[in-house]
Amino acid sequence: MPRVALDTAAPDFTLEDFAGTPVSLSDYRGRSHVLVVFNRGFV
Repeated sequence: MPRVALDTAAPDFTLEDFAGTPVSLSDYRGRSHVLVVFNRGFV
């Protein structure tokens, strides 16, 4: 996996939210802060 350099834009990605709707990081372009949480499933 390539490293992400400081002071550069994060690469765009798309994931599904809790309702199954696709959400892209680019949907939040222009906002100063975005928090992404990756929950692991526990079985």
